[in-house]
Formats: sequence, structure tokens, C-alpha cells
Amino acid sequence: MRSLRYFSLVICLSFLTLTTDSAYSQCAMCSATAENSVNNGNTEGDGLNDGILYLLAAPYLAVAGIGYLWYKNYRKKNDGPDLKGEGLNS
Repeated sequence: MRSLRYFSLVICLSFLTLTTDSAYSQCAMCSATAENSVNNGNTEGDGLNDGILYLLAAPYLAVAGIGYLWYKNYRKKNDGPDLKGEGLNS
């Protein structure tokens, strides 16, 4: 029964992956500016690409910073006493 669920999940995901249409993530004005700048030799497209990378990196850096702070606080809380030299019934 478990293999049937796994197989149906794989079939559904394969179907969804193979039947997708291409999606354009730029608005019409951004797309036209990027296409015209490449054709005319302008550098507006480079600035647009840099802006996209900047907006892409910001959430990842924020999550990484929060994760680092969380990790540091977790390690501070779990510093317990050293019980290596003590017996169990002392």
C-alpha cells in the first residue's frame, strides 16, 4: 500500500512538471527595457540584473543571520555542568 502511494505521488509530480508552461517573471516594461538595452548596447539591463540579484540575496542573508543568532543562543543555554568525574549514586 505504501509503494502505491509513493508511485502515485511520483506520477502526479512528473505530470505537473512535464505539463508546465514557461512563465515570465518580469513585467512588460522591465522586459521591454531589458530587450531594448541589449539591442542598443545600453547598460540598463546590467543594472536591472544587479537589482534582481540584490533583491534575491536580501532574504537569504536575513534568514542566515537569524539562524546564526538562534544557533549561538541555543549553544549558550545547553552548557551544563561537567559530570564526568562524578559517580551515579554519589
